Amino acid sequence: MTVPSVIYNPLNPVDEEAIVAIEATARARNVRIERLTIRAPADFETVLTRLTRQRWEGVMIVEDWMIRLQMPRVEETAFREKVPAVFSLPNYVAGGLKSYGPNRPELWRRAARLTDRILRGAKPGNIPVEQPSTFELVINLKAAKALGLTIPPSLLARADQVIE
Repeated sequence: MTVPSVIYNPLNPVDEEAIVAIEATARARNVRIERLTIRAPADFETVLTRLTRQRWEGVMIVEDWMIRLQMPRVEETAFREKVPAVFSLPNYVAGGLKSYGPNRPELWRRAARLTDRILRGAKPGNIPVEQPSTFELVINLKAAKALGLTIPPSLLARADQVIE
């Protein structure tokens, strides 16, 4: 088996920040990860072929508009190859093991409130930057079963949604 991998777009500055944080967390736990980069739609063929030919311990998909367009293919390949896949958007966890990420509706509400403040005359530079404060954990028990994994009851109890 190879090391866990992360699929991301290095041309997206947000993705690059995420991968640096992921690697720092992995290093703190003595885990090495492999970067699988997607710079253009054509890169998916190479990445998905590697995912098919090599036995990955797991794959994490960092959200990006270009990756999102190909997410069904990534999801299907990971499920078919029995590779635990972690997504940041809950709507893609149907073929993955779990998703964990900011609560999207809450982010949209915050964005609407900030937009309202700006439209009412607030200067954008005077509005503090906000970090997400609400996160969602979705666990796919169907995928866990297909992977031969048992999800601890304590983790299931913390999940916002469990797909059976």
